[in-house]
Amino acid sequence: MKISDYLSWTARLGLLLVIISLLLYILNLVLFQDPKDTYFYLSIDMAFLPIEVLFVVLVIESVISNREKRILLEKLNMVIGTFFSEMGTDLLQYISKYDKDTDSIRQNLIITGDWSEKEFKTATDKMKEYDYRLEISGKERSIKFLEDLKAFLLDKRSFMLILLENPNLLEHETFTELLRAVFHLTEELDKRKNIKKLSDVDYQHLQGDVERVYKLLIFEWLLYMEHLMKNYPYLFSLALRVNPFDPDAKVEIE
Repeated sequence: MKISDYLSWTARLGLLLVIISLLLYILNLVLFQDPKDTYFYLSIDMAFLPIEVLFVVLVIESVISNREKRILLEKLNMVIGTFFSEMGTDLLQYISKYDKDTDSIRQNLIITGDWSEKEFKTATDKMKEYDYRLEISGKERSIKFLEDLKAFLLDKRSFMLILLENPNLLEHETFTELLRAVFHLTEELDKRKNIKKLSDVDYQHLQGDVERVYKLLIFEWLLYMEHLMKNYPYLFSLALRVNPFDPDAKVEIE
């Protein structure tokens, strides 16, 4: 086996550059016959080497790292977009129907094409103060809501598992937290075979799980809408036309 087989391409490149450098110094000695100047400039180069290393490590590495981070975040936003297209928007629309105070926050969530960062921040601040209170009990309407929600989430379980397997999601903590909350709610509902025969305490427990998802979902939706507005106007246009909080929203353009 050849020696080159044991060396990576970076090691071979480094060795090649060192050899070229030595050959150039030898050529300098042969042509100018002045070892003193050669050694002097060699020492100057060696003295400057730590600064060059500092430049490469702190500056170039930072540029490369920032670029890689932007690429990663872009991929994550694609994943988030897939989530809302596949289930997020429908889930938000469905849960919001059981929020008795939706009208009080509707004006903060009906986004328009004229919104700026200030409007998004205002909406986010308003939602931080909002009391995410749903009405889930043993009544017929609540039971149907939980049964339909259970069927919807179980149907999307495979999709959610695929998302959770993406190791890059660890870079996006808020969306990962949302996925965990949705998956936990799915498991809670799946373990209950008969929604109609739960105790009041159990209904309250499920209500807390749904409210957790509802809160995280709204925050992530606002971030996603702002991202679309800044980067993808055509996707933002569609998202506005399917806004789950806008009763007048419709996909068709008139």
